[in-house]
Amino acid sequence: MNGKVACQWAGTWTGRCFAKVVSTEPDPDDPAWKGHDDGVLVLCRTLPCVERLDQNDLAHCYSGEESTYWAPVPPGTEVDFEALAQRAVESIGIEPVTIGIVPEDEPGRVGIVGMPVWMWVQEPGPTTYGPGEGEATAGAVTVTASARVVRIVYDMGDGTKVACTGPGTPYEDRYGIAESPDCGHQYDRQGDPYTVTATSYWVADWQGPGDIGGTIRLDRTAETQVVVGEAQVITQ
Repeated sequence: MNGKVACQWAGTWTGRCFAKVVSTEPDPDDPAWKGHDDGVLVLCRTLPCVERLDQNDLAHCYSGEESTYWAPVPPGTEVDFEALAQRAVESIGIEPVTIGIVPEDEPGRVGIVGMPVWMWVQEPGPTTYGPGEGEATAGAVTVTASARVVRIVYDMGDGTKVACTGPGTPYEDRYGIAESPDCGHQYDRQGDPYTVTATSYWVADWQGPGDIGGTIRLDRTAETQVVVGEAQVITQ
């Protein structure tokens, strides 16, 4: 029987060769790693074959070209890196900030028109301000993520928005009527109450094997209320 037949070899057909993992331990002397310290080395082998079968109807194959290359995952492994990155970010447990503000959102607390208002993040932590770390794994592949707040935008409820690039400075009585050095506002009319929202904008950088990685952006919103009134002048 004559005719060309397909040859096979242990490994996964990639469309150009049969490939299989040859090493998962980095060898600093093997240039195929190209500086990576994760992933795998893959042996890629083409298998030309003769034009006929032997008397036992077996194809005679011989090794063709071989090459070794680095890959982030074993051949044939299907990984949705973006979905895995999303899981890694979700594992951080990102939450809205707790708004610190003067005047406080408490009964009997009233701010004065024209007086400084201070805003800040109360007790910023890994889940409310960052940096927060998370990871997700699928099979032999792990994706890590690191997330942080890059800005907070306060909607003051009077048509004004204030963007703050830091957590803000907590107010203390010793500051008196001074303005906040980094995150403040002044109301020019009464509000009973004003609803203040704080939207924290996060950037999460994720990293998979080798140079696979990217960025996910997300936000969280919290709100509180403040009462602002006019100063009353008492005359006799």
